[in-house]
Amino acid sequence: MDRRHFAKAGFAFVLSFAATAGALQADDKPTTIRIGFQKSSTLINILKANGQLERALTDLGVTVKWSEFSSGLPLLEALNVGAVDLSGDVADTVPIFAQAAGAKLTYVASEAPSPAAQALLVPANSPIHSVADLKGKKIAVTKASGSHYLLIAALAQAGLKFKDIQPAYLTPADGRAAFEKGAVDAWVTWDPFVAAAEKQAGARVLANGKGTANYQRYYLASSNFAASRPDVLKVVFAKLKETGEWVKKNPEAAAQVLAPAWGLDPAVVSLANSRRSYDVRSVSTDNLAEEQKIADAFFTEGALPKRIDSSDAHIWSPDKQASAQ
Repeated sequence: MDRRHFAKAGFAFVLSFAATAGALQADDKPTTIRIGFQKSSTLINILKANGQLERALTDLGVTVKWSEFSSGLPLLEALNVGAVDLSGDVADTVPIFAQAAGAKLTYVASEAPSPAAQALLVPANSPIHSVADLKGKKIAVTKASGSHYLLIAALAQAGLKFKDIQPAYLTPADGRAAFEKGAVDAWVTWDPFVAAAEKQAGARVLANGKGTANYQRYYLASSNFAASRPDVLKVVFAKLKETGEWVKKNPEAAAQVLAPAWGLDPAVVSLANSRRSYDVRSVSTDNLAEEQKIADAFFTEGALPKRIDSSDAHIWSPDKQASAQ
């Protein structure tokens, strides 16, 4: 997790903020919340489109600045260096890698499990029909993503180790390109990329996370921001919960809002949304227990640079400021 990753990912601008933003102290009262998000950050995308969060924060004298990222890891790197204050939902694996890098992060909210919202994909005519058939195969995967853990866990269930396959670490966009060109044998990714590959490229789901990986997504803040503006986080939490309920009750309307933001057909968006829970909840110590399981799996496979204790993380709740667990 070094700065070269930012440059390659097109996020050099992140570093220009670090010197000043990194000096933020807990007793400061920032009047802007800088929110980083990715394409799969559904509820944040909707709030960005409808302006409800910005209007709700007006009474607190707080404005919103939005920044989009290609995937969860560079987003958490930006949070770590002080370029953003809050991350839109990221997969359960991402905070683990950030914690291993020493990031001062606070869990703000979670979404209930959505195990079918990530999957191992193969071409429709592929001779691969089971996870065991992936032995020796080249698989596109985004490093440190939820689908990275799904791949590790699925291989373990099939009696394989990660070293039994050839990983190709690619962003979702590059993963799809490699998949469609036949440069890889399989691709493991998450929605809406799974739905798009199914609908547009005829991809076949070899396995998803059911019974393997719960796939919970988390919203995280810098610990400085969580300590200094719990009032802002309360508003954000309430709006996320309200928006999640709206999406599940109004799937067609939600698809119409997200389609232009995602650059996808509404039918693809609806399929992706049908597999996500969007049930926004407070984070509990039980969540951190599951995070520990994921962290241990990555460490055992040599994918995590050091062993971590997930209980060292901070949890914020709507009723109190961030506190160490």
